[in-house]
Amino acid sequence: MAQENRIVDENFISKMRIIATRGFKNSAKGLSMMIGQEMTVSSPDVKMVPLANIADMLGGPENDAVGVYLRIEGNLSGQIMLIIPYQQALEFCDMVLDVPAGETQELGKMERSALSEVGNLTGAFFLNAVAELTGISSQPTPPAVMVDMVGSILDVVVATMGAISDHVLMFDAAFMIGERKLQADFWIIPDPATLEKLTIAEIKEQ
Repeated sequence: MAQENRIVDENFISKMRIIATRGFKNSAKGLSMMIGQEMTVSSPDVKMVPLANIADMLGGPENDAVGVYLRIEGNLSGQIMLIIPYQQALEFCDMVLDVPAGETQELGKMERSALSEVGNLTGAFFLNAVAELTGISSQPTPPAVMVDMVGSILDVVVATMGAISDHVLMFDAAFMIGERKLQADFWIIPDPATLEKLTIAEIKEQ
């Protein structure tokens, strides 16, 4: 914990904000091509929060949610998670699939695929931004979509990796299509070695 506290200072958060802004902007371009209409995304807010606090931030461990999960492999390692409360996931599908608000009532194959691609593109473009700006390359695994209680989703995440940090990076951004807008939180769960690499890395001027 002391090591993490040393690493995670305002300079580190500022660096992550630069990377996330590049990655989210590019992911919005990719999503725009996928859905055939322009999607934009706000500049993400970046915070470092205790892993133990995620469940409460998402309404409690028994709250139904959708999780899109990717592993990070390569020169960096860790996990990327998009966790959306269930009702908000339905609203996200309405927006991405361009159907009237409230039309999506359940998550079928098409809806899960849409959420999977949102998580996949955002995760991939974030890691691309890391590589472009720091020279450290890594890639995501194919995404897995889980529909369960928040606590159960987080249990799966923790169980899949032995050495994970006590804190996670939270990127809070708003996805927008026209007048439609939806907040989404992405969680980057790095292992301790990855935190060390990212804090040492210098941002390249581009």
